[in-house]
Amino acid sequence: MPTRSQTAAADIAALTRARNAVLWVNSAEEKRVELYLAQACQSAGYMPVFWDCAAGLTDLSGKRIAGTSDEHADPGITLDMIAAKARARTDRMVWIMRDLHKWMDGPIGIRTLRQLRNLSRELPPLGHTIIILAPSGAIPPELAGGDAIVIEWPLPDRDEIGALLDTALKPHEGKIEPLNGQRDAAIDAAVGLSGLEAEACFAKSLVQSRRIDPVLIAGEKKRVIARAGVLEWFDPLPGGLDAVGGLDNLKSWLTARKAAYSPRARAYGLPAPRGALLVGVPGCGKSLTAKAVATAWGVPLLRLDLGAIKSKYVGESESNLRKAFRTIESVGRCVVWLDEIEKALAGATQGAADGGVSADALGAVLSWMQERTGEAFVIATANDVTSLPPELMRKGRWDELWSIDLPTATERHAIISAALRSHGREPLALFPPLIKATEGFTGAEIAALVPDALFTAFADGERALTLTDLAEAAARVVPLSQTAKEKIDRLREWAKGRARPATTREAEAEAGSGRAIDLD
Repeated sequence: MPTRSQTAAADIAALTRARNAVLWVNSAEEKRVELYLAQACQSAGYMPVFWDCAAGLTDLSGKRIAGTSDEHADPGITLDMIAAKARARTDRMVWIMRDLHKWMDGPIGIRTLRQLRNLSRELPPLGHTIIILAPSGAIPPELAGGDAIVIEWPLPDRDEIGALLDTALKPHEGKIEPLNGQRDAAIDAAVGLSGLEAEACFAKSLVQSRRIDPVLIAGEKKRVIARAGVLEWFDPLPGGLDAVGGLDNLKSWLTARKAAYSPRARAYGLPAPRGALLVGVPGCGKSLTAKAVATAWGVPLLRLDLGAIKSKYVGESESNLRKAFRTIESVGRCVVWLDEIEKALAGATQGAADGGVSADALGAVLSWMQERTGEAFVIATANDVTSLPPELMRKGRWDELWSIDLPTATERHAIISAALRSHGREPLALFPPLIKATEGFTGAEIAALVPDALFTAFADGERALTLTDLAEAAARVVPLSQTAKEKIDRLREWAKGRARPATTREAEAEAGSGRAIDLD
């Protein structure tokens, strides 16, 4: 099976043979991509020539093309020469131009853009193609109308990463520790990086430990992904789903979905899980669940902040999104967390004056979620579900839509126990007055009682924490269910019949919030 880059190179060769005049290739990996472009040109019967503003016209090795001079470092002169050679019916050629996008900015870029648009009409019958190799997808609107075809060059897949690993190891055979069955783990750790980044990670591992260390590579990968600025890598949540109190229906569903990644499940014909949308009361475990499921499944957790990728420059927001989606697809099996998605996409439904950026982001997210083929599991959280567009919530985008309500009596006890464990304390026996006192509390409000009570116990002679300390801390809290009662009531009413409850319903008395069992 061909690699992703080989498939992209085959597309370039086909587009060249089809006499497309201008191709715009998005990639920051010049060295790796240029090798594939040269192969594509040769397979199509075209001669590749490279240009940049420092070296002028060269071959792949950097040797200057005969008959050219320093003046050809000027893009205008080079484009004029390309037109002259094409009219002279010379050999079929592909002109691969680096950094040309910088010569299209501002008023001085008007001439370059006009030259390219003229060539896009003139070159097709003459057997010449221009490939613009650029690190950004912000193609000028003058070319986006059909004068240029945009190709998003993929990050290296597992086979390519494996080849890079073998290349890194070959010069050091006999001087370093053998992989000893760690080859797949090392490849998994590097998937999602560019070719240059993967090579740098392998080299650093060899220098530091004289072996390929998947843990070291994964740590470097975390730093590289964070540096890109479009995704945020989160460390695993200690305890996994056990750190989440309650939500038994949701946790059982997530545990069952993990089995769908096994080889036996694939052989059975189970599709890879796509994701879940969690809606409900703020502070009741939506974000915590996203962090916990990545730990439970043993996969990376990547947070995609749709608000942070927005840019004031036209086209850059879309470019950032495409970059994030490519990275996610390349990482493979992972959990992607979209937190408070309704805020990031508010402009798409509320007419925000952001130049249509939110609407474009919504369209890009919807298209990606519908068409993606990778193994990423997407968990999106939303507090105000009424502001979400209907097309985002339909079946097919998600495996399930979950409603998370205020915790029941059983859940309140589980949350207190989980919070005590996270602070190094043993869970305490069921204490009905405390369960009653936390009626109507969110999960976050209940978990916050533990550190509050610890402060009290520490100030009182550093004694042991007691249930009375927790009950007194609860008495000082005005819960969200009172301060935002109308909003929570509307959210609950909306969830009836529209979303699957994350918690098994209990036979509860109608008192206060209507959710707590009277245990007195």
